[in-house]
Amino acid sequence: MACATKKCSSTKTKKTTPSTEFTITAPNAKEVFLVGDFNEWNGEGFRMRRYKNGVFKKKTKLKPGCYQYRFVVDGEWWTDPANPERCANTFGSENSVITIS
Repeated sequence: MACATKKCSSTKTKKTTPSTEFTITAPNAKEVFLVGDFNEWNGEGFRMRRYKNGVFKKKTKLKPGCYQYRFVVDGEWWTDPANPERCANTFGSENSVITIS
């Protein structure tokens, strides 16, 4: 998916959908936050819950549309390794992309 040709934020609607669950495995991490264009890239209130074997999860309600996101793992920004949908960002790395229908 090329972010330059498709603006994710332009497809959002007012209707919310059931919760979307984000998951990442980071067995050595102390804390993980979910950040994206849906929360202004601010992890406050988006701390992920740690489960067994170092799996972190966070459910959030998103309106239908296309969103860019990343995880902040102990202060380090990670692209979602389980999601192949990505686009380049202005920092020389990639954001993960998710589309909610």
